[in-house]
Amino acid sequence: MGSQEVLGQAARLASSGLLLQVLFRLITFVLNAFILRFLSKEIVGVVNVRLTLLYSTTLFLAREAFRRACLSGSTQRDWSQTLNLLWLTAPLGVFWSLFLGWVWLQLLEVPDPNVAPHYAAGVVLFGLSAVVELLGEPFWFLAQAHMFVKLKVTAESLSVILKSVLTVFLVLWLPHWGLYIFSLAQLFYTTVLVLCYVIYFTKLLGSPESTKLQTLPVSRISDLLPNITRNGAFINWKEAKLTWSFFKQSFLKQILTEGVYDIVNNLGSLVARLIFQPIEESFYVFFAKVLEREKDATLQKQEDIAVAAAVLEFLLKLALLSGLTITVFGFTYSQLALDIYGGAMLSSGSGPVLLRSYCLYVLLLAINGVTECFTFAAMSKEEVDRYNFVMLALSSSFLALSYLLTRWCGSVGFILANCFNMGIRITQSLCFIHRYYRRSPHRPLAGLRLSPVLLGAFALSGMVTAVSEVFLCCEQGWPARLAHIALGAFCLGATLGTAFLTETKLVHFLRTQLGVPRRTDKTT
Repeated sequence: MGSQEVLGQAARLASSGLLLQVLFRLITFVLNAFILRFLSKEIVGVVNVRLTLLYSTTLFLAREAFRRACLSGSTQRDWSQTLNLLWLTAPLGVFWSLFLGWVWLQLLEVPDPNVAPHYAAGVVLFGLSAVVELLGEPFWFLAQAHMFVKLKVTAESLSVILKSVLTVFLVLWLPHWGLYIFSLAQLFYTTVLVLCYVIYFTKLLGSPESTKLQTLPVSRISDLLPNITRNGAFINWKEAKLTWSFFKQSFLKQILTEGVYDIVNNLGSLVARLIFQPIEESFYVFFAKVLEREKDATLQKQEDIAVAAAVLEFLLKLALLSGLTITVFGFTYSQLALDIYGGAMLSSGSGPVLLRSYCLYVLLLAINGVTECFTFAAMSKEEVDRYNFVMLALSSSFLALSYLLTRWCGSVGFILANCFNMGIRITQSLCFIHRYYRRSPHRPLAGLRLSPVLLGAFALSGMVTAVSEVFLCCEQGWPARLAHIALGAFCLGATLGTAFLTETKLVHFLRTQLGVPRRTDKTT
């Protein structure tokens, strides 16, 4: 498979991931609005914060390192060893769900049973749902490695829709079940998700059509199960060591970046999750397939190196433009967003300052997502270990800075400390990218340079909307608010129009990768 074909598939994967995120957020928003009519906000809060955090943390610690290590492997690998390694995520998930479940029940404050009944059962069932999802990891990996886009869209969409239907049914008919409702719905979601992948590959590998799929490394469903390979080795120890390096990195990242208050975090990171996460996940697969670890850029296929450099440049440009747009317009529309979302209780306090600070953090988050996406796909195991050592050395300074800034600036200080941490990570990645391409004619870091005209458009839009906020928001009534929104929409349109005219290469890249219809493959 050529680098251009891999690029096309990665772009399709990113666009489908973006659409899925929009669908999930819309369903979640509508579902929460419906549930709050029948259940208390305390129950919904426990689910959205406590139990969801338990579930996501278990999955992150159990599988993130395995995904990064295994997706970056060569196609000329022993797939049985890779699949065996991925099966280890399940027992690791059991360990983390038990340990974190104990922390949630014994060390953290337990909600009032009268307010949020069946909390202990919820902890157990959310932990179990994480383990069930990990049982499908080898099937997910095979689909992701071969970019089966339609399978991912179908499986995740069907799972979310059926989960929502079950939640609504239980809320209407058995509202006294409390946290049982969401726990059973979550377990049902992960079960359906895993079954979609299992049933798909069972049918695919059992049909005559599968003989035509020369790219698949397995020929029957039993090949996906744990087994001893011909050379007697259960796993590839090189992949296992790389997994351990990525695990140390993931663990540190989870500790160093967790935080920021509930509502502000949800509003501020919404665009980051919608746009940047699908791009980072999909193009990590692209870079991992195109680049070879342990090899200098001059020793690899130059066509692949050139394509990777061009894609990295365009992704950096896209991340910078998206982040700047959020930062510039987020600064002047934070108060209005909070006022619409929660009324004067949110917009008159420290909420606007928090959200404005978080807009700056989103800019750094966008750039960091792209730079680390490339860096972790290209780094050797030794370089990953060195990166981990630097992060460990910085962790103490991050914690000290968080303590000092929080004392001086309150909750804003914690966001600023996270900005500092993100800036350090970006600097490390930029240094690696510069070293990686210094002996080649390619300069992907040029993606971080914008034209003076476009920068002027951003600056002018920021000033105009700042003046508009002073005179039109938010105590002048809805006519003034609508005028403020209209002026912001005009400035946003003018800024995006300027970007369209000045960043012609980026526009061409987006058109060719996302706008041109492609022949659909039956396997996807």
